[in-house]
Amino acid sequence: MAAITAAICLGDDVHPDRAKRWTVGLSYAFWWAVLGLFGPVILAGIHAVPPALIATIAGLALINPTVGALSAAFSEPRHRFAAATTLITAASGVAAFGIGAAFWGLLAGLAVHLMESLRDRLKR
Repeated sequence: MAAITAAICLGDDVHPDRAKRWTVGLSYAFWWAVLGLFGPVILAGIHAVPPALIATIAGLALINPTVGALSAAFSEPRHRFAAATTLITAASGVAAFGIGAAFWGLLAGLAVHLMESLRDRLKR
């Protein structure tokens, strides 16, 4: 969390004057201290919420990043098939040799990308 907080505190959106951005660090330090002091109370409240509701909220929070990532992955027409291969293989849940689907998805997508790149070079 420290890296994320530092990135937020040092961004251009914080303050146009770089010399005054340190004030945001004080604000974040205060809120992290409050969060630390009331952590047990906050966790007790979270544990009172049904797990299905937490999963729903997490899923809703991931919609926008997922749409952005998919838009970027499928934006270039010549890379769409490799992106789709990566996504479908990773989502399939296939596991071989004790290695999970995320690895095989990346490997399949890379293989398709390399084959398409080779095909395009041979056409020229």
